[in-house]
Amino acid sequence: MSQRFLRAAAAICILAVGVGVLLFAVDNSTAGKKDFIAYWAAGQQLIHGANPYDGSSLLRIEHAAGLDGDQPLIMRNPPVAFFLALPLGLVSAKVGIIFWLLLLIASLLISIRILWMLQGRPDDRIHLLGYLFAPVLACLMAGQLGILLLLGIVLFLRFHGSRPFLAGSALLLCAVKPHLFIPFGLVLLAWVVSQKAYRLLVGILTALLASCALSLCFDPHAWSQYEQMIRAAGVQKEFIPTLSILFRLVAGRNRLWLQFLPAAAGCAWALWYYWRRRHQWNWIEQGLLLLIVSVACAPYAWFTDEAVLLPAVLVAVYRADALDRSLLPFGLATGAALIELLAGVQLTTPFYLWTVPAWLAWYLYASRGRSIVASGKVNATSKG
Repeated sequence: MSQRFLRAAAAICILAVGVGVLLFAVDNSTAGKKDFIAYWAAGQQLIHGANPYDGSSLLRIEHAAGLDGDQPLIMRNPPVAFFLALPLGLVSAKVGIIFWLLLLIASLLISIRILWMLQGRPDDRIHLLGYLFAPVLACLMAGQLGILLLLGIVLFLRFHGSRPFLAGSALLLCAVKPHLFIPFGLVLLAWVVSQKAYRLLVGILTALLASCALSLCFDPHAWSQYEQMIRAAGVQKEFIPTLSILFRLVAGRNRLWLQFLPAAAGCAWALWYYWRRRHQWNWIEQGLLLLIVSVACAPYAWFTDEAVLLPAVLVAVYRADALDRSLLPFGLATGAALIELLAGVQLTTPFYLWTVPAWLAWYLYASRGRSIVASGKVNATSKG
């Protein structure tokens, strides 16, 4: 009991110190320099019954919070993501960025802790490498929500066997960027049907319906406004360092539908991959490769979105260590990504096109020749 008390007291002290550091480090213009400002401004609009996708109104709000430039930062997430933006509408930009960063940090801590538990709570400290994963740090630096996507996936991996309703509800966090999970979601649906895991499906639908109901309560025209914003945003004219966009630029710049061909191919591969392994399917063994492929073939994705790949990258580190394989490929890829990020290379440049293929190559290298039987410990833990 005394040890538990000391741990709790230490955790409270660390949290208090962290809040204090953020209070001194954050000034009134900090929020305007991060992508977070888009979520905060949308929350302000929602609380006041206004259109959260109205660029001109958002620009005025964001300028007052310290945004430079003449282009507003618009939250491009669908209305299902309003549950994240709404609380930010109740506070100032400075208070909002503090609580937002604390939320991201807490989500990262929980995610890495659960991943460590899923590996059987080993005595080593390999899981601490997760804090050096460049996309995770990019999320913290930009105030992006990729870490929340990571938390949703990790909670699903942890509870899909023991608490399916909770696991399904956790996937609401992934629904704020559904384009990243198209093959993954398709296989998930096939798995639910084949395994009759309908409680998990009920959890997903319940969370989605609750989120949609919340969004419609604050903005009855949310979905039509979202559609208008997407049409006017000119996303097809932007360069986003994604393999799908690179394919469109090479094959036919003005043919937007080409951008979705990799996702279609990914879905076909995913169904084939699942069908051949359906009788011994395990979301940690096979699902992590599916997750990487889903992000790799997404119609568009930012470097910060790759935070959701941390489970695959970290599990691959454990596998390589268990098989006495060199961790040098992981070190080189992670080091190069960190150098780019800390050197200030803009996320809109082609210099981040290589990262998802690198995580995929690392996963395949670490998992090559690995027997599913050898992962019995992981299976038992994930179902507990």
